[in-house]
Amino acid sequence: MLHPQAEQAIALWSAGPSCADPGFGPADVAEVRRAALAEAGREPMEPVDRVEDVDAGGVRCRLHVPAGADGTLVFLHGGGFVFGEVGTHDAQSRRLANRTGRAVLTVDYRRPPEHPFPAAPDDVDAALAWLRDAGAAAGLPTARLAVLGDSAGGNLALVAALRHPGAFDAAVLVYPFLDPEQQAASYDEQDNEALSAAEARWYWQQYAATPDDLRHPDLAPLRASSFAGLPPTLVQVAEHDVLVGEDLELARRIAADGGTVRTTTYPGMIHGFWRHPQLFDAAEQALAEAADFLRGV
Repeated sequence: MLHPQAEQAIALWSAGPSCADPGFGPADVAEVRRAALAEAGREPMEPVDRVEDVDAGGVRCRLHVPAGADGTLVFLHGGGFVFGEVGTHDAQSRRLANRTGRAVLTVDYRRPPEHPFPAAPDDVDAALAWLRDAGAAAGLPTARLAVLGDSAGGNLALVAALRHPGAFDAAVLVYPFLDPEQQAASYDEQDNEALSAAEARWYWQQYAATPDDLRHPDLAPLRASSFAGLPPTLVQVAEHDVLVGEDLELARRIAADGGTVRTTTYPGMIHGFWRHPQLFDAAEQALAEAADFLRGV
């Protein structure tokens, strides 16, 4: 059953345009981006000891460094690959820094349709190389490095961990967006306006430069040959999300390959809950769980 807060959020979010609407085009993409940035600017911003934009190997990133930071967290934001940026996720980046006690490097990766796959994972690679080579000089504690992403960012976080075995001491994947084939039954069972199956399909179509890309494991990481090299991984799932089936399948495969994985399903929740503590009590619960998980590795 949907939580009452989820029902209220769906009513609020469904008032805007949907990328699955006929005729949704470049002008609509630009308008949704503009509106999301304006809305994010009205969110409460928790103070963090140091906040600054950096050029990380040619990739714009934003640093949020709390006092006494004892590690660094690479944060890859959601938005279906198409939407989202460091500005829309600034409030969440601040919360992550304050809850985890780690410096947060939020990566402003390039987005489709202007920059399709593999621009985004390549930008993550460039930011990681900068962090390895210049992070300490930038005042970042790089001995303890973790990665976290929500939705499309969860895809990118998983791909980064698979591309760079041994680079991270932990990974947190918040309802990661994984399967362009939409094979899970949850695409029929949990189809709602928080994220519909049709919207998910549109995002994949924007992200892939060619049909062959949809079968590439760096775009569709459920196609990875093995998950054995992953660090300890927390998978956070929303019960009423079209992605719940593929997220649980990912956790099953990590465990089958001998990996350490914790899976938490948030009852009554929908896609998008994690970033909106003003709408969902469970958002702070999920942040607290992620912080506890990162402290324990």
